[in-house]
Amino acid sequence: MKKLLSILLAALMALAGTVAMAEQAAGAPDDELVVGSTTALSGSFFTEMWGDNTSDIDVRMLLHGYNLIQWNGERGSYGIDPTVVTGISAADDPRGNRTYTITLSGGLTYSDGTPITARDYAFSMLLAASPEVAAIGGETVSSDWIVGVDAYKRGDADVLSGVRVLDDYTLAVTVSAEYRPFFYELGILDVCPYPIAVIAPGCEVADDGDGAYIRNIDPEIEQPIFTAELLNATILDPNSGYLSHPSVVSGPYTLESFDWESRTATFAINEYYKGNADGVKPSIARIVFRTVSPQTMVAELQSGAVDLLHKCVQADVIDAGLALAASGGIAAQSYDRSGFSFVSFNCEQPAVSSAAVRQAIAYCMDKDALVSGYVGNYGAAVKGCYGLGQWMTRLIDGRVAVPLAASDADAGEAATDAQAAWEALSLDGVRDYALDLNAAAALLESDGWTLNREGGAFDLASDDVRCKEIGGELVALDLKLIYPEGNAIGALLETALADNLAQVGVALTVEAVPMPELLERYYRTAERDCDMIYLATNFSYVFEPSNAVNPDDAYQGAFNRTGIADEALYDLAVDMARTEPGDVLSYCQKWVAFQERWAEVLPAIPVYSNTYYDFYTSALQGYDIGANVTWSQAIVGATLSAASAPAETATEPQAFTAAAE
Repeated sequence: MKKLLSILLAALMALAGTVAMAEQAAGAPDDELVVGSTTALSGSFFTEMWGDNTSDIDVRMLLHGYNLIQWNGERGSYGIDPTVVTGISAADDPRGNRTYTITLSGGLTYSDGTPITARDYAFSMLLAASPEVAAIGGETVSSDWIVGVDAYKRGDADVLSGVRVLDDYTLAVTVSAEYRPFFYELGILDVCPYPIAVIAPGCEVADDGDGAYIRNIDPEIEQPIFTAELLNATILDPNSGYLSHPSVVSGPYTLESFDWESRTATFAINEYYKGNADGVKPSIARIVFRTVSPQTMVAELQSGAVDLLHKCVQADVIDAGLALAASGGIAAQSYDRSGFSFVSFNCEQPAVSSAAVRQAIAYCMDKDALVSGYVGNYGAAVKGCYGLGQWMTRLIDGRVAVPLAASDADAGEAATDAQAAWEALSLDGVRDYALDLNAAAALLESDGWTLNREGGAFDLASDDVRCKEIGGELVALDLKLIYPEGNAIGALLETALADNLAQVGVALTVEAVPMPELLERYYRTAERDCDMIYLATNFSYVFEPSNAVNPDDAYQGAFNRTGIADEALYDLAVDMARTEPGDVLSYCQKWVAFQERWAEVLPAIPVYSNTYYDFYTSALQGYDIGANVTWSQAIVGATLSAASAPAETATEPQAFTAAAE
């Protein structure tokens, strides 16, 4: 393992020393690109600690850069960002803790010209685990792998011992043996710098030899300045807080404005930005990001009101976009989604707390009708928690070659066994809930839903809903499902689910809710007055769902959003994460086992994954969405021409590496 790590690190360091900085032509000062998405911004432009959505994370990629590492979607792995890191080494202590020592590039600055040093990365990690953030409603479980983090989060220690600032440009981070092995181990260093002068004015990061900590700049001030009250003002203020209005950033663009009412944000080039991992700088002077309606989005593109439509899903929208592209002047690209749509259960609600009830509801969904009616031939039904574009899915269904050793020395029995193991991998064992009302009724009967509203025996001919006594109270299967306002899926949910549920004694109200309100209920920051939520998600680079299924109370909310509490599912997720880095076969085997258990306990009904389409003006050149995570990364290497170029041909679906939600 140590030899393998040494080879990896040597290769990464060599790459860092040989990557040349690419130059981009500067765009004209009046260059402006208007980007349209059906997912409205919720104003979480800083961190996921207070929730987010796909549009928010796209904005974060514009604003926050210089991550220590970069994602390689084809290999499903991380490597260092050579623009940021000039060297990295790893050493294990006798207890199994691993310390990464990172040497940073000099000359990196924020958008105001302030230098970025090792203390800025240390501040990001200190902030993400601080009890002060937890006190104002932020989730602080994403740093649990750092040595000493538990005492720091509890407030028992002022110092985070697993984070060291060795000098201005050298940072050391120690990963606890408890969290090793970890398949995505370098992903632990997924850290961007954040400006302490803006978020915690009057404070600085120090390290006296025992670990990093935050202290007052002025030693004459006895009371700590770094408090929950300070962060509440500097982060959460709706008009000036760093969450929705980050003023000093490190990414390719800066935020010019964000309007809460229209959910429109504007961005300008960060003149201090040194470039992405390939040294590429942005050239489009200004970007406007706003919400568009599925009913009018293609017409807006045709009229020039919008220049880029991102992540188009609905079949009628894609058909219209392709017809427009065929007529010239508009380009199109397609790519497989690394996420899926689903009906999320609120498992803490008594009516859907039973796996049998959730399974019965799944049996009542006419998934084929829903998929064909919404995404048509541009999507496919899925059985589990996965997407068509995930690297694991592509390996298992044979769209990419499995990683077998090619040398003659490995071409013997071991290679044959590995090939056989790969061929045996499939999703055939993942439970499929094809429409079956008889199976649904039988599950409800066996689970005790045999009473009517008056407590008598339920009779489908005369009673509207089934009931059951839970905790001394009569609970009715009178359920409510919410979905994003303006989404055409609502009518299909009525016919493909609600009507079928009525036939087995379950009442379902389907209600449209504005997306920001829906997300508040999904993230459990507002009262959950519903039983189910329809929405879609894209998985992050690292598929590590243990937080999302952790039954512990500390994880309920922005991480465990369904309220599922199944120890076996959690254990499978942890086992998957604890795979040795590089052991792709074992990871995929554990991934399949996780999918099988997930579909059994069913925290959500998986609906479809799909092929996304982006449609855009052909004046936008060099926009390669298939080679990037999302539009906000692809736009950095793109340019706007003065005159429209010939439209590109719509591509075949490409492997979409990842997308954040």
